[in-house]
Amino acid sequence: MLRQCCRSRALAALRPRTSQSQPLSRSLSLLQNSKCSQTSLPSRQARHLSTTKPQQAQDESKHTQLSEEFKECFAPPQMSSPETWSKPGSSIIVSGHIGRTRKVGKNLAFAHLERNGERIGQICAKGDNAAVLAKIRPFSAVLAKGVTTDASGATRFEIDMDSIQYLNPFPKDIIVGPDTVFPPEQRHLQLRFHKELKERLRFRAQLKSSMGQAMVDREFMDVETPILFKSTSEGAREFIVPTRRPRYAYALPQSPQQYKQVLMASGMGGYYQFARCFRDEDHRADRQPEFTQLDMEKSFATGKTIMEDVEYVVGRAWDAVREQYVMEVGEDSFAPVRKASLEDWRQSVQDSTKDDAKAPLYQEYPAISAPFLRMKYTDCMDLYGSDKPDLRIPNRICRVDENLNKDFVSMITDLDAPIVEVWKISPHEDADRRDVWKFVTEFMENLPKSLSQNPDGAPTALMFDSSKPLNGFSALGPEGLDSILGSLPEEAGFSSLENGDIVLFQARKNQPQQGGSTKLGEARIALYHAAVEAGLLDRDDSFKFLWVTDFPMFTPEEEGDVGQGGASGFSATHHPFTSPHSEEDFELLFKDPLRAKADHYDLVLNGVELGGGSRRIHIAEIQEFIFRDILKMSQDKIKEFSHLLKALRAGCPPHAGFAIGFDRFVAVLSGSSSVRDVIAFPKNNNGVDEFAGGPGKMTKEQLLTYNLQFRKKE
Repeated sequence: MLRQCCRSRALAALRPRTSQSQPLSRSLSLLQNSKCSQTSLPSRQARHLSTTKPQQAQDESKHTQLSEEFKECFAPPQMSSPETWSKPGSSIIVSGHIGRTRKVGKNLAFAHLERNGERIGQICAKGDNAAVLAKIRPFSAVLAKGVTTDASGATRFEIDMDSIQYLNPFPKDIIVGPDTVFPPEQRHLQLRFHKELKERLRFRAQLKSSMGQAMVDREFMDVETPILFKSTSEGAREFIVPTRRPRYAYALPQSPQQYKQVLMASGMGGYYQFARCFRDEDHRADRQPEFTQLDMEKSFATGKTIMEDVEYVVGRAWDAVREQYVMEVGEDSFAPVRKASLEDWRQSVQDSTKDDAKAPLYQEYPAISAPFLRMKYTDCMDLYGSDKPDLRIPNRICRVDENLNKDFVSMITDLDAPIVEVWKISPHEDADRRDVWKFVTEFMENLPKSLSQNPDGAPTALMFDSSKPLNGFSALGPEGLDSILGSLPEEAGFSSLENGDIVLFQARKNQPQQGGSTKLGEARIALYHAAVEAGLLDRDDSFKFLWVTDFPMFTPEEEGDVGQGGASGFSATHHPFTSPHSEEDFELLFKDPLRAKADHYDLVLNGVELGGGSRRIHIAEIQEFIFRDILKMSQDKIKEFSHLLKALRAGCPPHAGFAIGFDRFVAVLSGSSSVRDVIAFPKNNNGVDEFAGGPGKMTKEQLLTYNLQFRKKE
C-alpha cells in the first residue's frame, strides 16, 4: 500500500508532455534503470550493497524512492497571495482540495477548489488540459497554476489552468457520495464531508470568541487554573492520574471551583476561563467525561450581580449569532448557516439532495431580551414536573386529587392519600381521533421502565371523544371530567376541550418535592416529543430562557451517589461551597437542613440546563461548620479542603460565580440533540474515543513505573 501510495505521488505532475519538462515518475524511472547511476556509487557503498540481504536492499531502494518523491515537499512553490486572486490576467499558484470535475465536451472541464470546506475558486481547463484535469481524483490536495479570469458566483477566483499536480491524492478505496455515512472510527472523514459538523465547529468558535470578549467587557480577567489537581470530596466521581511516587496521584478537576474561590481570596476582582472539566460519570446524550465550561467568578458580588453578567454575555453572543447566521430548518431539526456563505451552502445542499427531498427553509434567529424569566425550584417542580422546564411545551401540570373519584385513584395507584396530577396536550385540530388514539396506545405500550414500572403507579392516558359516554372520561366516575374542571386554572389548558385532546394522570407520594423531575414531568416531555415526531404537533424552534432559583441546599443520598462522603445521609445539592439563601435558611441548618434553601441559580434553555452558579460561603468558620456539623464529614475529609479554608480565613470577600456548559450551549443553539455533534473528537456512551481508540490498556512496564497492580474481581 505504501509503495502504491508513493507511486501515485510520483505521478503528481499531471500536465501535457512537452520537451521542456518531464513528469517526476519518468525522471525517477530513468534514474533507476540507468547503469551509469548504479556504477557511479562509491566502491565502498557498492561492496556494501552487494553483500546486503535482499530485505535490506529492498528497504534501501524504498528509502531512495521516498527521498526522490518527497523532495518537492520540502521546497514547494510560493503560493500567490489572496489579494491577487481577484485580479483578471494575474498568473497565480493556488492550492486546496479539488472537487469533482465537470466535463463540458472533449476540450473543456471545470472543478471547484475548496479550503476549510468552502469553495474558494474554480479551475477551468481547456484543450489538452481538460483531460489532465479529468484524471485528478476528486477530494485530493492539489496545487494549480494558471491565469485569473473574471470570477462569477460565490467563488473568489477563476483560473485558466496551465498545470496541476497532487500535493496528496485522495485514495480510490474511500467512496464519497450524497448518502455516504462515515462511522465514528473515521471521524476525520465525518468532519470533512458532513458539512453540518464542520459548520457547527465554526459556529462554536464564533460563540467562544464573542462570549470571551463580552467577559472582558464586564471586567473579568482570563486566568488559567491547573488541570492536575488533587482528589477532594466535591460531589462527583473523579479521574485519577497516578504518579511515579508510590501511592500518590493527581485528580483531574471536576471544575475549577476551588481555585477560582482562592483567586477571589487573592484579591482578584473577576475571573473567567473556558475551562476543561472532567467527571467520571454516566454518559448520556448531554454528558461527556471531559467537557468545556465558561467559568466565572466575581468578588464583592451577589447572585443577582452574576445573573446580570450572564444575561449580558449570553445577549452579546446571541447578537453575534443573529448578525452572522441564519437557521436552516429541516424536517427534523435545524442547523446554523453563515450568511456570508449562504449561496454556496444552498448550492452544495442542492448538489447533495435527492430530487424528491424537501428543500430546507432558511430563517433568522429570533431576538431575545433580558432579564430572563425567573422561577423558584418548587414552582418548576409543581407546574412542570422538572427543575429545568421546557417552556415551549404547552399547558401546566395541576393537582386534582382533592376532587377525583376515589375509585379512579385506586385504579391508578396503590398509594394511600397520594397526590394526583394531570396534564393535557392538544394535537392538531384536523388530526383523526383514531390516529390519535392509536398513537397514545403505542406510546403507553412503549413507556420506559422508569415510568411503566414506577412503584407509585404508571401514568394513565384518556382521550376526549365526544362520541363516547362522558366524552371518554367515564373512568373518572359519574361526573366524568366535570369533577375536576372547576378546580383547574386557565394555565392548565382545560378551558376548551376538543376531540383528540389527551389527558395524562399520574400519582405520587404526598411529600415535598426533591430531585430533578417527577414521573409526570418525565412523561410530559416524552409524550410531547413523540407527538411532534408523529406530526400531531408542530415543532417549535423558538428559544425560551429561564432562571431557576431557590434550590434545596441538601438532597437525600441514594445508592451509588458519590456526594461528600459524610455520615449525614444527605449531600450538597450542587456543591458544599454554596451559601444558604437567607438568615432563615441558615437557622434551618440547625433544625431541619433538608428544608434549607441555597442561594443557587440555574440557567435553563428549552429544557436544557445550560449552567449553574451560586453565592459562595466566604467565611472559613461557616464553611468548616457545613463540612463537620451538617454534612458530618470526617476530619480527614475536611482536611482535603485545608487549602481553601486557609484562603477564606485571609479576609476573603463575599463572592459569587457561575459556569455555562459551553458544549450544551452550542448544541442547543445549533439545533443538535447531542453535544457530540459540537465536539471535534467526542467520546461515545461508554466513554471511548472511537477514532483514536482511547482509553488504552496499560502495559506491564507502565504498571511498574506507576507502582500499580491489577486486582481481580471477586
